[in-house]
Amino acid sequence: MESHEFQSFRKKLKKTQEEMARLLGISVKAIRSYEQGWRSIPAHAERQILFLAAKKDEILAPTRPCWTVNKCSKERKEDCPAWEFQAGTLCWFINGTICSGTDHQSWREKIEICKTCKAFPDGLKDVLKNSHAMVKTTPHDDCFHQTQTE
Repeated sequence: MESHEFQSFRKKLKKTQEEMARLLGISVKAIRSYEQGWRSIPAHAERQILFLAAKKDEILAPTRPCWTVNKCSKERKEDCPAWEFQAGTLCWFINGTICSGTDHQSWREKIEICKTCKAFPDGLKDVLKNSHAMVKTTPHDDCFHQTQTE
C-alpha cells in the first residue's frame, strides 16, 4: 500500500490521524510517517485498514461470497479457508486462500492478486483507483487463471 492509498482509506473511514492511530494500535507519528511516505506501511496495518473499509462498505452494500462470484468447484471450496470459515466476502483478508490455484507466500503477493479478482470489494477498488494507485492488472476473466511470467 502506498502512502496516498493509506491516506485515501483513512479519509474514506472519516478518521483523523489520531483516531486511525488508536484503531490500528500504533502512534500518531507512525500514521503521519506513512502518509508522508517516510515509512513503509506494514502488512498488519494495511490488512486492518482494508478490513475496516470493507466492513463499512459491506454494511452499506452487501456482496456475494467469493465462491459464488468465481463459481468455485466443490473440490476448490473444500480446500479453501474462506469456505471453511464461511468468510466469502473477506477471502482477500484470509491468508491461505487458493483462488489463483495455489496459496501465497506473503500478504503482499496475495493482495496484489486479490486486487484483480472479481470478488475483491468494489468499494476498495474505487478507493485504490481514486488514490491514483498503480494497481497491476492481469489479462484474465477471473482470479483462477495463473498469470504468465515473462
